[in-house]
Amino acid sequence: MKKLIFGFVALTFLLIFAGCSSDGDAANDGSGSEGSEANQTITFGVTPWTSTVPPTEIAKILLEDMGYAVEETSADAGSVYVGLSRGDIDVFMDAWLPAHETYLEKYADSIENTAKSYGPADAGLVVPTYMEDINSVSDLVGKEGEFKNKLYSIEKGASVTGYINDVIDQYGLDMQQVNSSEGGMLAQAMKSMEQEEPVLFYGWRPHTMFNKLDIKILEEEKDIFGTASVHVITNNELKESAPDAYKFLSNWSIPIEDVEEMIGKIEDEGQEPKDVAQEWIDNNQDKVDEMLAK
Repeated sequence: MKKLIFGFVALTFLLIFAGCSSDGDAANDGSGSEGSEANQTITFGVTPWTSTVPPTEIAKILLEDMGYAVEETSADAGSVYVGLSRGDIDVFMDAWLPAHETYLEKYADSIENTAKSYGPADAGLVVPTYMEDINSVSDLVGKEGEFKNKLYSIEKGASVTGYINDVIDQYGLDMQQVNSSEGGMLAQAMKSMEQEEPVLFYGWRPHTMFNKLDIKILEEEKDIFGTASVHVITNNELKESAPDAYKFLSNWSIPIEDVEEMIGKIEDEGQEPKDVAQEWIDNNQDKVDEMLAK
């Protein structure tokens, strides 16, 4: 009798264990794809430009709410596109067209122009407004010495530096492009403007320089810079590996005025980028729902 009872108890435990094991496997099967998707990491390329920060922070928060882990890789524009083409970077929120068209052509087999973020965005050579006789690029011809033959620009890795060289060549300007970081370029410009000296540098919107400085973009008769717009670029793998994230990014758009306002809060007021981005999300829920296709 004892053997019979022991055998019954043992059989009961065996059946219970088997049932729990089966339920556990079923639970794993039911949540496996969700778990891998939830734990999937999406990597953003971040250039050293103030315009890159607000859109990246907003997209980052929304993707984290969707269950993704998000990382950032800081690099110059050229390196960001290399990372996109290799699959090391999934998303770049600040692609400037047509300036970055060469990258899109070079890596056409591995990256995609996924959405237009905003535009048109003015860009070109900039001087202080107190230089009343300089209103177009052609006005610079013969006056290069006033600027000590220097044109201040951003880092060499940015493709726009090639356009600036084209402007120098096609207008026959006796000028040298001096490359540095965005901050270094603006520091030099502000130093010259404090003394009301002539200074020539590269400017673009969205940027707080147009709120903080009394400057103007020169007319560019040869249309070398063209009309700029800012786009979201993704690597081709994202559409398959994270279709809901890709769908969200393909619906992305944001007003240029909103980006400039957020840049000002971050750069001038010292607010945390994440807080500024969350504030925008809270105040633009209808827009967010459109991008998330809710």
